[in-house]
Formats: sequence, structure tokens, C-alpha cells
Amino acid sequence: MKKLPSYSEEFLSQIYFIRSQRVMLDVDLAEVYGTTTKRLNEQAKRNIMRFPTEFMFQLTEEEYANLRSQNATSSLGGRRYLPYAFTEQGAVMAASVLNTEAAVQASIFVVKAFVQMRNVIGMYKELEQRLTALETQSVERGAQIQQILKVIRQFVEKEKEPRKPIGFNKG
Repeated sequence: MKKLPSYSEEFLSQIYFIRSQRVMLDVDLAEVYGTTTKRLNEQAKRNIMRFPTEFMFQLTEEEYANLRSQNATSSLGGRRYLPYAFTEQGAVMAASVLNTEAAVQASIFVVKAFVQMRNVIGMYKELEQRLTALETQSVERGAQIQQILKVIRQFVEKEKEPRKPIGFNKG
């Protein structure tokens, strides 16, 4: 059986964000499953009922061009047809239609990679929320500091005003 890749940045970089979904392209998924892109797509088309559009979809020309421009050194070139994108559920379903031990083992790996990606994104969202909270606190505290400075300025201005002399006035 083919040795599965590690959860390296290289592998995680094969998970793209297209149409507001995390997906793997057919060429990358086929490599992980130890089969050809042609066989993967062939099996998906033969079992099309198992692949609704939220599991698998074909990229548009614009999406494909955009993806190619983002990945200067990729395995995307030289295709006759636009690639298919498989969501996490589609990747698992692809393993079931390929139905080999290598595909089953690889599907477990793929699911874990998607989960790891989800966790990383979750950490960034939590960090963003904390930063937003800090900014809000800074604004509130900034307003409080401005009020304190205003009161201090009022005291300083009163000190500059001439005072009436204290005591008795002759005259």
C-alpha cells in the first residue's frame, strides 16, 4: 500500500477555498488515493447520485484561471477538461466508490487533514475575536482617559485664572 503523506504544509496547501468551501482538486485527491485522475472522475460520474453539488463540482474557466494564477508551481496544467473539486464529504464518498484498502486508508487521512484545517481556521477566528474585544476595550478606555484629561485641563485652566486676594483689603 502507498505510504500516506504527512500533514505537512505542502499537503494542507492542496486544500483550496473555492465557492466558500474547502475542497481538494481531483488531481490531488487521486494522488492521495493512489489512482489516476481519470479513474477517480470516471467512478464519480458512474456514481453521480452519490455526489450532489455540495460534495463535488466542476470548476468554471474563471475559477480555474484564478487557481492557476495563484499556484505558479502546480500540477494543474495540461488538462483537456476543467478539474473537479471535492469537498470533505465528497472526498470520503470518492473513497467508497473506489473501494480499495488504499482509498479507505487515504480517506481517513483526508478527513483528518480537513479537520486539522478547520481547527487552524478556528484558531484564527478566535484570535480575531480577541483582537476585536481588545480594540473595543481600548476605545472605551480611550474615552475614559479623554474624560480624565478633560477634568485635569479644567483644573489647570482654573489655576491660570487670577484669584482674588485672601484677607482684608485696606481701602
